[in-house]
Amino acid sequence: MTASAEQLQLMLLDGGIRFTTKGIEALDAGDLEGMFNNFERAQRIVLELNNGLRREVNPELVDQMAALYDFIYRRLIDANIHRNRKAAEEALQILRHQRETWSMLIEKLAREAGAAKPSPTDPPAEDTQESSFSAEG
Repeated sequence: MTASAEQLQLMLLDGGIRFTTKGIEALDAGDLEGMFNNFERAQRIVLELNNGLRREVNPELVDQMAALYDFIYRRLIDANIHRNRKAAEEALQILRHQRETWSMLIEKLAREAGAAKPSPTDPPAEDTQESSFSAEG
């Protein structure tokens, strides 16, 4: 409940990586039920990542991200249906890259937020507007 949108995205990517890795391990061990369950969970996470995209923010970028998530999803399906380790490894590689990108973004946002904080010697900014809170965000 206290995680930022960026941290939630990172957590989803961590889950996708974890379940894809477990799916590959189950495939290697001949555990078809474990393979299916883990790849299926990774697929649901990728769908959630795709559903979380907000096209109104940047349509071109969102279309590219949606295509990437669609590719990952299809590779996970191939891995699951055809017991295709290479497809799972491709999906895993992209998920890891996405996680690294989000991690760097979170670090950059934290640095920028730290730089934006006024120092104790700065005079307080005059606030001419009242704060308002809403249930929507």
